[in-house]
Parts: sequence; C-alpha cells; structure tokens
Amino acid sequence: MRCPRCGDEADKVVDSRLLPGGDAIRRRRACEACGHRYTTYERIELQLPLIVKKQGQREEFGREKLRGGIVKAMHRRPIPADTVDEFLRSVETRLAELGEREVPSTLLGDMVMEFLRKQDHIAYVRFASVYREFRDITELLDEVRQLADDESAASGTP
Repeated sequence: MRCPRCGDEADKVVDSRLLPGGDAIRRRRACEACGHRYTTYERIELQLPLIVKKQGQREEFGREKLRGGIVKAMHRRPIPADTVDEFLRSVETRLAELGEREVPSTLLGDMVMEFLRKQDHIAYVRFASVYREFRDITELLDEVRQLADDESAASGTP
C-alpha cells in the first residue's frame, strides 16, 4: 500500500476492525517513512455478472447506478439509508451466487420493485412508473389499484 502523503510502500497496520455487516475490514495504517496515518478498506471482490439491458447492450453491474434509481424513487420518503445499503449488499450477493456470466436487467428491476413494495408504496409507484414505462395514466392507476387491493387482502379489510 502506498502512503498517500509520501508515496512510500513501507507501512504497518495500527488497528483493524470489522465493519458492520461483516463485508469489509477497516485498517488504520502508519507510513514507516513519514509517519502519516491513513485508513484503508479491504472487501471481498465478488464476481458479478454482466447486466444485459432491454436493447441488448451489456454493462458491468453498477451499485451506485442502482442506488441512484432507488434514491430517486425514495425522494422525501422515510426509508433509512442503512436499509438501502443492506438491500444493495443482498443484491450483490444474490447476483454472485447465481454463478451466471450475464443476467437480464429485468432481474434487477424486479428485485428493486419487490424491495420498494415492502418498504414504501409511494417509492414503489415512482419506481414502477419508470421501470414499467407506463404509456398513460390508466396503466399507472391500474398499478395503484393492484397495490391497494393487495394491501387490503393482506390486512384482511374488504
């Protein structure tokens, strides 16, 4: 590891801690040449499949891109950031466990839809309106009605 101050490669680990969630280790390091202290993170590198878009293009999985779509849907909604981070970790784990080289983008979209449906109905409808590409207000209303019907059935109210 190169020191960010002097560029020397000789350092020593001063402290190591497991991060919450157990998916990374935080290490405090000290440069042996200049004494500068800095922090590094060690994470498991997952072999994630390529994402095949609707039009056929392939791209690497982008955690921040997926987070951006979720955050837009959640704008001013009461969903904690920790909940989203945990969901994103579970998506990466599920993708790695598939063992596939490529997966359709619809798989990610469906995972997000399921997550948001459980978290917040407004965020769910926002995401669904973009993901499902509603052509008119009727399709949006049908989705909202289905959501309301499912909620009524789950709560037992007619």
